This record gives sequence, C-alpha cells and structure tokens, in this order.
Amino acid sequence: MSRISGVVITKNAEEIIADCLDSLSFCEEIIIVDNKSEDRTAEIALKMGAKVFEHESQDFSESRNFGLKKAIGEWILYVDADERVAPSLREEIIKSTNNPINKCGGFRVKRKNFYFGNHEWPHIERLERLFRKDKLDGWYGALHESPKIRGEVGELEGYLLHYTHTDLSLMVEKTIKWSKIEADLRLKSGHPKMSWWRFPRVMLTAFFDSYIRQGGWKIGTAGLIESMYQSFSIFVTYARLWEMQEKLKIKNEK
Repeated sequence: MSRISGVVITKNAEEIIADCLDSLSFCEEIIIVDNKSEDRTAEIALKMGAKVFEHESQDFSESRNFGLKKAIGEWILYVDADERVAPSLREEIIKSTNNPINKCGGFRVKRKNFYFGNHEWPHIERLERLFRKDKLDGWYGALHESPKIRGEVGELEGYLLHYTHTDLSLMVEKTIKWSKIEADLRLKSGHPKMSWWRFPRVMLTAFFDSYIRQGGWKIGTAGLIESMYQSFSIFVTYARLWEMQEKLKIKNEK
C-alpha cells in the first residue's frame, strides 16, 4: 500500500484540531506545522499521534513547503485545521493512491464550504491538495498559494468539508490580520494609486461574485451576510493599501 502523509498547518486551533485529525486517521503519518500556537493545539495533536513541528511564518507557501520536507509518505495530502475529509473522499484517496495504473502527479478535490455553522455554500471549489511527493516541486505565493506539479492532475469524487466563518468576531479578527499582508503584497507589486472610485468598484465586484455568481442568494440571510462581509473584507484590504501609499508618499516628500 502507498504511504500517505497528511499535512496540517495550525495556529490556535485547539477547539477544532481533534475533528480534523480524526478525519485523517487513514493516513499512515500526520504532520502538524504549528505556527506558534498559544493554546493546546500542539498538545492535543501529539496525544492523537501526530508529529508536531513548530514553524513560525506568515507565508502559507513556506509553511506548506516545510511540511513537505518533513513528510516521508509517497503521497502528500494537505488539509487545513478547519477542514474535514468526508468518508466518500477518504475512500477515493485510498483507492487512487493504491491504483498501479494511476500516473497522475496530483489530484484536485471538491470542497464544500459551510458558513455560520451548517449553512452550505452553493458554490463548490476545486483545489489541488493530493500529490505524489516526487511530483510536487513546491508551493508558491504568500497568501493565495499554488502548487507546482509535474504530470497530469486528476479529480477525485467525494468532498472536503470546510467549516469557515463560524462567527463574526473570528471573521473580523482574521480580516484585520490578513488584510495588512494582502495590502503589503499589493504595494510591493506596484499597485496603482488608490483613488476614491476604486473602492466601490472592488466592493461591488466582491459582492456580485459572492452573492450572484457563487449563488449566495440561495441560502437566505446567511448568504447575504457572507456576501456583504466579502465586500467589507476587500474594503479593509484596499483601505490599508491606501494608508500605506499615503505614508510612502509623505516619506518620499521629506
């Protein structure tokens, strides 16, 4: 049988890590890349048999690559702490990784998102998460990371279940934290100067994408709140970018 290493990046996930690891029980090895958690995340993971490595970083690609180096499996499965491998996906992973005819370098999985508890989002994502270790050259991108894979990429049946945006307090906390990094990346890439008209444009685009294109309207109030929040989140990112540009302008004028 092919050896599968599950890799999970964690940060203060003591309330959800056990369920995540339970869903990875079919993996011969579980690697935890812990970003200096201040709670019992590492302790719980160790008790459940995972290998825990502390690795402080704000770069998701760097963290995923760190996990890749620590893993010894022939196959690498990446799962986030707030995700669960559904039984149907688990069976597909086992079958595909033990199929001698399979020549794929990696596989996409279908991800169902759940907001505010049990509100299932209509739009299904497709993410590359399962790889042959010798075909994965690494991850690139600080926040919206992407893998570089050699060979064909297949798609598995079954679902990865993502329980995100569970309450407004955590959502705002996450936005405040990551918007600074997002804005800094845009600043360093030479983003055009922020003008007043860019704000309504990006906010309306984010709302339309979430509420109309992805079908947020189909789940009622939760869909409206999530879509409005996406608009707010992009506003915060671009407001930070404007602030950074203004500070840089003042600095250059001195």
